[in-house]
Amino acid sequence: MREKTPILEVKQLKTYFKTANGIVKAVDGVDLAVYEGETVGIVGESGCGKSVTSLSVMGLLPKPMAYIEQGSILFTGRDLTKLSEREMRKLRGNEISMIFQEPMTSLNPVFTIGQQLSEPLKQHTRLGKKEIRQAVVAMLQSVGIPGAERMIDEYPHQLSGGMRQRVMISLAMLCQPKLLIADEPTTALDVTIQAQILELMKEIKARTNMAMMLITHDLGVVAEMCDRVTVMYAGQVVESADVRTIFNHPTHPYTQGLLASLPTSNERKGKLSSIPGSVPRPDDVPHGCAFAPRCQQAVDRCREERPPLIALDKQLCRCWFPIRTPQEVTHAT
Repeated sequence: MREKTPILEVKQLKTYFKTANGIVKAVDGVDLAVYEGETVGIVGESGCGKSVTSLSVMGLLPKPMAYIEQGSILFTGRDLTKLSEREMRKLRGNEISMIFQEPMTSLNPVFTIGQQLSEPLKQHTRLGKKEIRQAVVAMLQSVGIPGAERMIDEYPHQLSGGMRQRVMISLAMLCQPKLLIADEPTTALDVTIQAQILELMKEIKARTNMAMMLITHDLGVVAEMCDRVTVMYAGQVVESADVRTIFNHPTHPYTQGLLASLPTSNERKGKLSSIPGSVPRPDDVPHGCAFAPRCQQAVDRCREERPPLIALDKQLCRCWFPIRTPQEVTHAT
């Protein structure tokens, strides 16, 4: 086990939403940790609670509809759930930054790139106007944007999707944060640009030794970028381990199903494997194991009792009957 203290430690986080139909448990008891210099992948299908977890960490939940019912979020020892909005504003964009899914909706269309990138430096530093402009141009150049001196005066709609995402990375990195949260940072980009953005993020991480929490449903991205992986389903962590263990020896049926659905170069023909059914709505999670209705191995106990997150040899797993030996696992790697 690691002896050092994690930069981010989420303990039994429960984030609920008030709706017309009652309380919805979007995140229901999540535990995870991120250490300095490592990338932790948060994976799962849409609706599993990945993005709500990240918004909880950032203090960006849509209040008063959403609120943290229980749990703690420790960042460098400080519990973020107990900080005021003013204190959170000092942290956001400075010590913790976030890259959002769709850069076109994250960038303000009526302000130039330079105006938007200048804001964090105005908020968190004492640099003058000329120094801020120089810092912004230098950051744009560092993420591979050509003609940064010209682009600083352009508007978001004048840039391509790949350039806008590089601007978002620049915005997140300006104050050299200790933790970067990236929520599906390559979803809207074509494959070539995806590869460039991922390589860029790896270079920045190696250069600054920052920690990264990467939220994605793309297991190819996980294999390329992550040191450890946390698999979420229906608002809970169902498995957590280092990336090699997750790919070579998944113990939860959901993780096994996700990996089995990956196409391989050896199997170009035939149907791809898939997990039947869909993620339950947060207001309609089954009484027992949330994955039981989709699990081919489920028995009566699974449908009646919710399993705890148990510690196995190399990973954590939320299953009454985890798959324990490599011989029992059939998935594409």
